Amino acid sequence: MSKRPNFSTLMLWLGLVFIYLPMIILVIYSFNASRLVTVWGGWSVHWYVGLLDNTQLMNAVKRSLQIAFFTATAAVALGTLAAFVMTRIKRFKGRTLFSGLVTAPLVMPEVITGLSLLLLFVAMAQMIGWPAERGMVTIWIAHVTFCTAYVAVVVSGRLGELDQSVEEAAMDLGARPWKTFLLITVPMIAPSIAAGWLLSFTLSLDDLVLASFVSGPGSTTLPMEVFSAVRLGVKPEINAVASLILLAVSIFTLIGWFIARSAEKRRATPPDDEETITWQAVIDSRRN
Repeated sequence: MSKRPNFSTLMLWLGLVFIYLPMIILVIYSFNASRLVTVWGGWSVHWYVGLLDNTQLMNAVKRSLQIAFFTATAAVALGTLAAFVMTRIKRFKGRTLFSGLVTAPLVMPEVITGLSLLLLFVAMAQMIGWPAERGMVTIWIAHVTFCTAYVAVVVSGRLGELDQSVEEAAMDLGARPWKTFLLITVPMIAPSIAAGWLLSFTLSLDDLVLASFVSGPGSTTLPMEVFSAVRLGVKPEINAVASLILLAVSIFTLIGWFIARSAEKRRATPPDDEETITWQAVIDSRRN
């Protein structure tokens, strides 16, 4: 007698179908030979080839990739430092306020964040003359503000799991704090840093709300270009662009999953006897 699926399993599969079936249909229709998006005219890659001739769209792609790269790099640097302060410095004046300010963008609506940054840039332009116009720099600042919170949460979770006795033993042996951080702490949290970088890159690449507030003429990003084109009607080129965005996000997600899985395997694998004895001797000498 076959086992009937329970309610939880059924709802899980219905939820997955509801989320991913429209994406699958979109990818299939991106290969539609017909210009009418609702009429199937056979398989073709014409619309993908035609994207290369769309100068405006290609410029938006390059601009989005540049902003996403610099956003991820800056967010990782700031988020890692913020996570280190929140997890390792237990007591200092204003610690609760600092932690709240770092993680506030996680729960704050993007509309509020974008509007506040827009007012900030306008006020700064009136007071000090910068920024003279809104463009890639203002979009980059907005994305760094938004993505730093995500990196801080990811890295702080990994820092909270580390054994601090190794770092303390290194400092007892004469290593300076900055050298201990670079040579011991950073390699141990490298998987979380890589995951934070990929997450920030993806968030910046997909952002529409913040970029719409702080961008100016000639600085439209790829999501803004796609959204403005969709408002005039869905075209086969839009399906092709959306499919490429899905492919890029999927690749970065798989890379992040692979990095996290490899790090988990390394933590589960017991170290060599020589390495265990060496570190154990250092830790024991510190305790004695």
